[in-house]
This record gives sequence, C-alpha cells and structure tokens, in this order.
Amino acid sequence: MALELRQQLKLTQQLIMTPQLQMAIKLLQLSRLELMDTIRQELEENPALEEIAETAAESLTAEKEESPADEKSKNEEIQEVKIDEKLPEDMDWSSYLDEFNTPSRANFEYERRDTPSFETFLARKKSLHDHLLWQLLVSGLEKSEQQIGSYIVGNINSDGYLDVGVDELAETAGVEIPAVEKVLALMQTFDPVGVCARDLRECLMIQARHLQLENTLVVEIINRHLNYLENKNFKALCRALKANKDDVLAAANIIQGLEPRPGRLYADDESYHITPDIYVYKLDDEFVIMLNDSGMPRLRVNNYYKQAFRRDNTVTPQAKEYLNEKMRSATWLIRSIHQRQKTIYRVMESILKFQRDFFEKGIAHLKPLVLRNVAEDISMHESTISRVTTNKYVHTPQGIFELKYFFNSSISRIHGESIASASVQDKIRQLIESENSQKPYSDNQIAKMLAQTNIKIARRTVAKYREAMRILPSSKRKQF
Repeated sequence: MALELRQQLKLTQQLIMTPQLQMAIKLLQLSRLELMDTIRQELEENPALEEIAETAAESLTAEKEESPADEKSKNEEIQEVKIDEKLPEDMDWSSYLDEFNTPSRANFEYERRDTPSFETFLARKKSLHDHLLWQLLVSGLEKSEQQIGSYIVGNINSDGYLDVGVDELAETAGVEIPAVEKVLALMQTFDPVGVCARDLRECLMIQARHLQLENTLVVEIINRHLNYLENKNFKALCRALKANKDDVLAAANIIQGLEPRPGRLYADDESYHITPDIYVYKLDDEFVIMLNDSGMPRLRVNNYYKQAFRRDNTVTPQAKEYLNEKMRSATWLIRSIHQRQKTIYRVMESILKFQRDFFEKGIAHLKPLVLRNVAEDISMHESTISRVTTNKYVHTPQGIFELKYFFNSSISRIHGESIASASVQDKIRQLIESENSQKPYSDNQIAKMLAQTNIKIARRTVAKYREAMRILPSSKRKQF
C-alpha cells in the first residue's frame, strides 16, 4: 500500500469566542449584585475606566441658582466679635481663685473616662453556642467538667441536638463515659428547654419533665407510641394506652405544642431582600417596562488616557500598547453592559406579550411557555434566553417573580387549551386550604376534583406537586 502526501482545500464555518463575546456572555448571566461587584472590580483594576459623578451636574446647577443675597453675604467681611459684658466691681477675687484652684473630681473626669470598645458598636445576634457557653461558665463546675462541656457545645448543631455519641466525646476529652453523662445531664437543663438532646424522643422528654408531666399520658406516648402520633393513628393510640379519646387528644395537643427544634430561636438565618432588575407597571390599559438602573455606576473611558494615546511622540510603544489594551477593555465592558440591558428588556417585552393575562388577572391565567417561544420571537438562541432569565427578578402588579417563573410545562385539559403547571399547583394549594381539617382530601380525590374543572392530571402528579409545595399528605394533615 503506497503512502502519499496530498493537499486539499476545505471551507468550514466556526464560531470563535472573542474576548468581547466572552465578556458579553459573562455579564449576561450575572445577577444585579454580581454585576455591580464586577463593575467595581473593573474600576479598581482598569485606569482607563472611570465613573461619571452625578453630583457634578447637580453642583453646577446649584451654583447657577445661587441667589445674589448669598453672594453678597459671602463677600461681606467677617466682623470682629466684641464682648460688651462688664465685670462687677465688687467681685471677690480671692474666693474666685480659691474655687478654681481647689482640686476636684471634675478636673480629671475626662482623663479617667473609659473609651467604649469597638465591639460595643457592632450589632450581632447571640448564637446558640455562645448562650450555652455562658450558662456553662456560670454553672459552678470544675475546670475539667467545663472542658467536657465545651466539647459538648462544640458538637451541638443549629437545631440544638448533639451530633456525636457519649463514647466519642469521652474518647476525645480523655475522660470516662460517666463523667460525660454527668455534664450532659446538667447541660440538658440549660435554656432553651430541650437543648443537648441526642434525638427527638429525648428532646420531647426533657421538655415534658420541665413541664412536670411525669407519670402522664404525655410521657407514655413519647416513650412508646410516638410513631402512632406521627401518623395520627389515634384509634391505635387509644387501644395501646387503654385510655379514652379525649384524654389521648389532650395529651397529643400538649406534645404538638412542644418545640422539636429548640435551637431555632438562636438560628443565624438572615433575610435577604430581592432588588428587582425590571419593573412592570400598568398605566391605563398598557404595561410599561422600566429597567432598574438605580445604584448602577455610569461608566466612560477616561479622557486623559484618550489624549495620551494620541500623543505618539511622548508615549513609549510599551505604554501605548498598555493603554490600548485598557481602553479596549473599558469600551467592551461599557458596550456589554448596554447590550445586557437591551437584551433583558427585549426578553421581558416578549414574556409580557405571551403572559399578558397573568399580569392582568393573576397566576390562574399563567400560560405554558418554553424558552424556544421567546427565542423565536426575538430572534435569539435558547441559551441566551436561559442566561437572561437566570437570577433576574421582575416587579409586577402580581408581586415579585424570577423570570424563570414564567416558563412552565403544559398540562393537558379534557377540553380546550393546555394550562401551565404553576397554575395547577396553585389550584391544588387552594383546594387543600379550603378542605375540612378533620377530613382532608387525598391525592386521588384532588385529581378527581381537578378533572371536574377540566384539568386532566394523574394522582402521582398531584403527589409530586404537593411535595414540591411542601404540603403533608392527607394522613398527616388530619386534625381532631
């Protein structure tokens, strides 16, 4: 078989990711806060990029509007302040001098005043570990027992439960197991009630003892029949306890009032406020789309570097190359931000066209929508629409929603057009909220009720939507 070399001309198309395209894609998928952080970082690193100060025009306007009276007051010479008060002729100077020469506490009050520490100006919520350590230190234990207690506190999770076993704590602290159990028993009496428990049963028992409910149905249910209470099988609970229904229900109500997560009070979960990227307002019969530009820096290329770039005689080739790179990067950033805002506006305009009934009437009128519909409407790729709708929020007359919320799968109806899955979930939630708490609807009953409203859906789909909304099944929603 002979081998030979041959030249062949082939023409192909290939998408090249230019730096400008990479920056545009990167900025497109950023949230509002991430975009502002990126702009601040670029302002620090790129000397050719600067922020337009909005106060400059305002100060110029204020100078023009300054009244002649103010100018006249500025030009007036400052007059010397004269004291016309006269001292009385009969003043006793000897007593006056003795009074102010006598050492007193007022003379040294400022020197002895303690300056407040910096920590006093910080607002920080007290954590569960700090609260337990404070109680441990004031409990009067020995140093060895305090050390065991510190190991216990270090293994308490955010719910207030002990994550490790007593034997592991004893091995870590280098002590015997009875010593750890002694300190643990003491710490289980700390506030909040139920803390330092090893499981739910022990947590509820600690709270029951705190309420002085020993030798009652409450303790017996917690110790032996907690599974019946979990499933709300009160008939089996009455048979096991050999008690009447009223006493069992009273004990069950007491247990339901206990705290299964005692550390919840000291949770450090913070609330995060969403700043919408877009506002949609209704004026008369039309909807108006407004981009949220508040707090967004206004950028431009520095004029000084523009002029320095044109001076061929005074700028070295290395400096010129550096300036060219920085100015090009600044220009790309400004253009990419403008392109990002324009793309978000076009996507929101297309969503408004498809989901106009939702903006006017509410979630029940949300229509099925996929990324392809919006992509074909504004002549963009689906991946671009996916990046635009990620971590972007819109303020509407119906509330604040993520842009991804408007894209839903379709649920077929028996007669008529399809309906969005989010609308079906809202209908399921409304049915459950209006049910009789003593006879809650099962998933099969909810599916049949939806079929009566022209929505064809299976029982398993009802269960999936119910679990997605974190709603318990009918057996656990039942109340007596």
